[in-house]
Amino acid sequence: MQRLTIGFLLAAIIVPIGCSRPGTPVPATNDVIMVCGRRIHVGAPVVLWTDPGGYDAYRAECRFVPDRVLPVRPGDDNPSAQRYDTYRRNIPPEVKEHVRLHGWDLPRLQQYVDLFVIHYDACGTSENCFQVLHDMRGLSVHFLLDLDGTIYQTLDLKERAWHAGTANDRSIGIEIANKGAYRDLSVLDEWYARDASGRLYVTVPAVYEHGGAVRTPNAGIRTPNFIARPARSEPVCGTIQGGKLCQYDFTEEQYRSLVKLTAAMCRVFPKITCDYPRDESGALRTTALSSEDLKAYHGILGHWHITPQKTDPGPAFDWDRVVREAKP
Repeated sequence: MQRLTIGFLLAAIIVPIGCSRPGTPVPATNDVIMVCGRRIHVGAPVVLWTDPGGYDAYRAECRFVPDRVLPVRPGDDNPSAQRYDTYRRNIPPEVKEHVRLHGWDLPRLQQYVDLFVIHYDACGTSENCFQVLHDMRGLSVHFLLDLDGTIYQTLDLKERAWHAGTANDRSIGIEIANKGAYRDLSVLDEWYARDASGRLYVTVPAVYEHGGAVRTPNAGIRTPNFIARPARSEPVCGTIQGGKLCQYDFTEEQYRSLVKLTAAMCRVFPKITCDYPRDESGALRTTALSSEDLKAYHGILGHWHITPQKTDPGPAFDWDRVVREAKP
């Protein structure tokens, strides 16, 4: 009887959707990303750029400051407010022509994407990150990962986003909400506090540090009344690019969502090896790769592995956990 009851319940849920009249809205799942127009299951909360409250990097106008003059691409013969490219520059002419005529298909895109780049956004929340990245700096990234574990996809992964310099042609990028790593953590006093029991939590300031920024209720965090707590209660210090830095950890919710997204990236793009750059001893490499090493590398890496001036995702990022849990 139990099996029959479950069967009837499933039929009641599925059949009306499959037999809907033309023009009837069909519920969308909130755990899929878009790759070349295909829906790919992730298993973590996802908000697409087409969803209400999503962050749309295709838009030519500012999201938060509509009367602001938009940045344009320097040195472009046809200045534009566009913040992405349809063509990845590492593709041969015949592939570019095919894409021009027919668009990207997944098997073709899989031949050219072999990096998944991890950033911290240094903005603290995904809302603030999109405002700074898109509205103020004229840049883009495929994913934003907010404090509550919500993944925001801003572009189809077929697009070349502007987030990692020379690696843009080969990569998918994600900006994780975190204020970043510093020599002196006192600069983050307005962003972190301890409750009566001594537990650390994130306190988003009433006014962001970036000029002209707009804060919405709950700082744009999708989960109502969410309290963001770093996965580790004490700051984590380490050496990046030869200098000692300290950082408060990412949230448990961010790690859980990132693990699922990383697993999806390594399956969707088989050339992305589910591992990080290692030194000769097999430990995490904490300096930038040479141009030759970067060219030969394919896998997961931080912004610091690409650009010597960068330190994200910082010393607190738990590389071993992400790689271990994302592997099949």
